Amino acid sequence: MANRLASATSPYLLQHAENPVDWWEWGAEAFEEARRLDRPVLLSVGYSACHWCHVMAHESFEDEATAAYLNEHFVSIKVDREERPDVDAVYMQATVALTGQGGWPMTCVLDHEGSPFFAGTYFPDRPRHGQPGFRELLEALQDAWTNRKGDVAEVSARIREALASSVELSGGAVFDREALDAAVQALARDFDREWGGFGNAPKFPPSMVLEFLLRHGGSEATDMAGRTLARMAAGGIHDQLAGGFARYGVDRAWVVPHFEKMLYDNAQLLSVYAHWSAANEDPDAARVARGIADFLLAELGTDEGAFASALDADSAGEEGTFYVWTAAQLVDVLGPEDGTWAAELLTVTERGTFEDGTSTLQLRSPPDDRERWESCRLRLLEARSSRVRPDRDDKVVAAWNGLAISGLVEAATLLGDPSYLEAAVRCGEFLAGLHVSEGRLLRVSRDGVAGSHAGVLEDYGCVATGFVALACATGDGVWVDRAGALLETVLTHFAVGDGGFHDTADDAEALVMRPRDPSDNASPSGHSSVVHALLGYAALTGSGRHREAAERALLVSRRVADASPRFAGWSLAAAETALGGPVEVAVVGPPGPERDALEQAARRHAPGGAVVVAAEPGRSSISLMADRVAVDDRPAAYVCRNLVCRRPVTTVEELVDALESDSP
Repeated sequence: MANRLASATSPYLLQHAENPVDWWEWGAEAFEEARRLDRPVLLSVGYSACHWCHVMAHESFEDEATAAYLNEHFVSIKVDREERPDVDAVYMQATVALTGQGGWPMTCVLDHEGSPFFAGTYFPDRPRHGQPGFRELLEALQDAWTNRKGDVAEVSARIREALASSVELSGGAVFDREALDAAVQALARDFDREWGGFGNAPKFPPSMVLEFLLRHGGSEATDMAGRTLARMAAGGIHDQLAGGFARYGVDRAWVVPHFEKMLYDNAQLLSVYAHWSAANEDPDAARVARGIADFLLAELGTDEGAFASALDADSAGEEGTFYVWTAAQLVDVLGPEDGTWAAELLTVTERGTFEDGTSTLQLRSPPDDRERWESCRLRLLEARSSRVRPDRDDKVVAAWNGLAISGLVEAATLLGDPSYLEAAVRCGEFLAGLHVSEGRLLRVSRDGVAGSHAGVLEDYGCVATGFVALACATGDGVWVDRAGALLETVLTHFAVGDGGFHDTADDAEALVMRPRDPSDNASPSGHSSVVHALLGYAALTGSGRHREAAERALLVSRRVADASPRFAGWSLAAAETALGGPVEVAVVGPPGPERDALEQAARRHAPGGAVVVAAEPGRSSISLMADRVAVDDRPAAYVCRNLVCRRPVTTVEELVDALESDSP
């Protein structure tokens, strides 16, 4: 018999709709029920592609005895962290404060006001590895609630007070070249010079940091970025058959991934690999970028033109089984000669690099025969298609689709594939038509039906940035207007007096605290994504108000970057753009080979974060294009920095010289 989650739209909640646990969705009704019954609230937060969420569900939430105990003594709430990042942020902060670490599944126990008095992550069904069993834990918490209410109230009040205390982030210094150089040096101290990336295992793709390093330039920054991109592309974290990257590597050499594939990771990596390929004329990086873009379209694309959130780590009940191979399986598919060759090329060993003698596929050195490799790849891909596929979380998250738009625009303009731009425009129209209403965003939709959850700051920042990218790529001013409407909502409803932003609007549902975190994680923070959108919008429109808002926000970013540059990569990338102007390029003239050559040179040679627009004279409503005219009946390019423009140029050589010059 299904529980209340049967009517949910979230695929993660629907995974729990058949649990014997009497789950509630997050809302006032659940807390009213807890008050009526005088029971504590058990809050369980996870997401559909989370392996350990599935494990805990199988061990505990599908267990009749455990469910009966929960139903008798608790009011249980299940939350999809991707659908309600605001709820997740509040209780993750409490979990980290109480335990020193966080992760999913997240397990918190709350009083009737929503204040936590216990927090943790995964708990096994029985005691192991120094952890209490989940049932044992529940009994202890129920006893405390019943027999030591004074202690519970004291702990709840103390945590609530700590969470609700305002965070003052003003007083940061302006980013200058010395600060950005210092960030590179700090990153270099954490850099793994053998395998790329930062720190030790587990390793997450550091997309935003890599983008900062590429924008910063110089031998050390460029080497760190290039080495990391090459090592990741060669490792098991990269799907060598179909493109796309897994969420992270469990080892420092990127051999074994956590196999779930997230939209936000692949959207960001698409941008970075496209930038690297263009800057270095690197065909291998271009192939990786095309593989990511094709993965997004083939595996995550929805019928409505948007992109689904993730592919699960598990298939057929086990993690990674869809992706791993044995040497014998390669021979079965490819035959003895090609199978043996492919096993050596892909580091598929008899012992295995994963579990039970299986191996992930790595491509540590380029194939000596690319035609042979392509034949083998296609045959392996066809054979793999008959395996049980991972489940797909098909909800559409506004922020991550904004990232996908930006990535596809970069791929289209830098790799020369108009189909990627067509996909980006379709996605933008979908978001504008379904997720945006009167300047306000809805966070999620599914099957073309919008959910009820309000967008948070990252939704506004990432979608506005995507709309700015579409304006640049299409020359259509409607995207500028749409970005401006979203940014007006940000400045009106999210802004803080110190120059930063709250993660939720001032009229959003009140939680124990109003979340605010300017540091990046696996995806850009709302704060850093808004800075990029403000800079891009100001560059296209000349708006001093938006430029000033970006500069004030960067003062907050500076404090985060000084403390931990690994968690400020997107803010650092924005600071690079702001310090450089940002660079604005208007290419004007009738369509044709001459204008196309200028536009291509502008997009390939302009620094990261630059805005480049190409249009016929008088045909674009974008302010950057106003009064731009051809020169001697030839297409011309205007290069501007900090509101100062150079004389227009008509040749690619002159344009490249203008872009590579530090002066206007």
